[in-house]
Amino acid sequence: MKSFIEVSPDSHFPIENLPYGVFSTPDNKTPRIGVAIGDLILDLSVVCHLFTGPLLKTQQHVFEQKNLNMFMALGRCAWSEARTTLQQLLSQDNPCLRDDAQLRARALVPQNSATMHLPAEIGDYTDFYSSLDHATNVGTMFRGRENALMPNWKYLPVGYHGRASSLVVSGTPIRRPNGQTRPKDDEPPTFGPCRLMDFELEMAFFVGPGNTLGHPISIKDAENHIFGMVLMNDWSARDIQKWEYVPLGPFLAKNLGTTISPWVVTMDALKPFLVDNFPQDPVPFPYLAHNDKYNFDIRLEVAIRSEGSEKASTVCKSNFRYMYWTMKQQLAHHTITGCNTRPGDLLASGTISGPSEESFGSMLELSWRGSKTVDIGGGATRKFLQDGDEVIMTAFCEGDGYKVGFGACTGKVLPAHPLQ
Repeated sequence: MKSFIEVSPDSHFPIENLPYGVFSTPDNKTPRIGVAIGDLILDLSVVCHLFTGPLLKTQQHVFEQKNLNMFMALGRCAWSEARTTLQQLLSQDNPCLRDDAQLRARALVPQNSATMHLPAEIGDYTDFYSSLDHATNVGTMFRGRENALMPNWKYLPVGYHGRASSLVVSGTPIRRPNGQTRPKDDEPPTFGPCRLMDFELEMAFFVGPGNTLGHPISIKDAENHIFGMVLMNDWSARDIQKWEYVPLGPFLAKNLGTTISPWVVTMDALKPFLVDNFPQDPVPFPYLAHNDKYNFDIRLEVAIRSEGSEKASTVCKSNFRYMYWTMKQQLAHHTITGCNTRPGDLLASGTISGPSEESFGSMLELSWRGSKTVDIGGGATRKFLQDGDEVIMTAFCEGDGYKVGFGACTGKVLPAHPLQ
């Protein structure tokens, strides 16, 4: 495959990818759906009349919406048809768009002139805890290696319901929260700015067609409900979390903000990068068991740029393939009670850490609970994030001469509001 649009080999957005996003421009403030191709965005609201396949010819209006929810709801066959149409339109051999200068001028927008928005209206957000190395690291810090994993961890995908309202798109600053902490275990709690501000390297997937209340999504059908993936930074206030999480788990330590990349990479684009699932012992219950591959070789990287610094320094290199529980298992487990999901719901992986120290996906692990420093370049070190630090996450799959990537997921830490 080759596009008539020139795409650098280092670009995350070749014709093999074609991720969906929502954008606006200075001359048109209305958010609309686009597809990334190289350094450009194809405005689907301009070319929606060209989707003439059997499933989409009566559904062209889904590409004129302000978010992807309606398109997500159409299901896998419609998604695949749309992908085929897009690859044909952008092919070097197809004159439809290539040779129509007026249509190209209206339909193709430079990415650097666009403002990106959340790709969907996210009604519900769930965060899992599905990396074995991360769970082992955190458990070891707080309970010792012999009790690192809780008894349920290898039997079910542990998760909690997050706060959808504080999900933001890449580039949105995140303010350090104020809250209660208990710095000394033998003294009462105090109130003030979080001291242990952290990032969490995660990925997440959007639900396509949902399920009705009372009717679980089976593990065999789960793939038909998974639209695509984004890169995520689930910011965390570790000291607030330590004090508040007993007995009900994460609350204010997690609702301060969760950042996602603006581009949603479809599962069809990720299929060439399938790898073996993580070995699971004990064997999962039948409602969670599947033998087909549904893990992916997605390279992940985290860098930190301190205030005033020109360069960012890499602090983590990990991979999505380290996930113990697959996305199919997460969705099947989430709905086994009959819990209903809806198009645009977001389900996240939890922090993704690998077996080596450089692959640890949080400052909590990299600094090993603050017992050592992390080099962020220019002679600067960190144990946790400081005000002005910008966290830059990237993710991509490596093909034969091309990349299928997610772009960047960035956010800068702002100072806490002054205490009243």
